[in-house]
Amino acid sequence: MRDHLRPLERRVLSMRDDGVSIDEIAGRLRRSSAHIERIISWTELPRGGTPSRQSAKAFERRVLALRRSGESYETIGTRFRRSPKFIRRVEGMAHYRRGVELLRRD
Repeated sequence: MRDHLRPLERRVLSMRDDGVSIDEIAGRLRRSSAHIERIISWTELPRGGTPSRQSAKAFERRVLALRRSGESYETIGTRFRRSPKFIRRVEGMAHYRRGVELLRRD
């Protein structure tokens, strides 16, 4: 039921459900009580698989464009101060996201 929540949000709600006070939760997580209350209120906001999370991000689009133009992983990695392996993973993730996007279309 709480799969859509972030780990911190799940942890805060779990502690609250166990009867731990807001002040105690704040102390355990080294946050203010007001912050913990905001986290709890955030969990009530509707969320879903928004298209922005599923579509390629700007960095991924840039890597794909550079790869299409013939740039090597090493060259792109140097440009973005990342390793060639990282750039290869970014490219792979961009292709994966694109595939998932195509499969979800009606």
